[in-house]
Amino acid sequence: MQTIIDNKKVSLYYHADTKIVHHVYHRGIGGRELKEALNAGVDLLKQHRATKWLSDNRAIDAHTEEETTWVNTVWLPNAIEAGWKFWSLVVPEDFKARINMVEFVNEFYERGVRVMVFTDPDEGMAWLEQVNT
Repeated sequence: MQTIIDNKKVSLYYHADTKIVHHVYHRGIGGRELKEALNAGVDLLKQHRATKWLSDNRAIDAHTEEETTWVNTVWLPNAIEAGWKFWSLVVPEDFKARINMVEFVNEFYERGVRVMVFTDPDEGMAWLEQVNT
């Protein structure tokens, strides 16, 4: 596992053996840090021809409307173009943040990303490791 970013807002990893991009959001992630981490993940998809992403969003609060729009209109098309096909989402505890994730699940699925939702990151990783590309 390679550590790409590791700070108080987000950790981003790349698992070379399974070609999985993996982020862990920490409390307070948003704005510039969110965009930088997600864009770095897209770079990893491109660089390694990876198709799988594990999002550990257990600590995240709901995204702002601006962040949601950016994710859906800018980041998502870039991620799909880079080859993203499988998303393992570990949902947050907070109900409002969890509801916010539903919008992403629906949007990403409609764009062709296969999505599975988990409450345990180990289960999410296991699913990605067994899914065929």
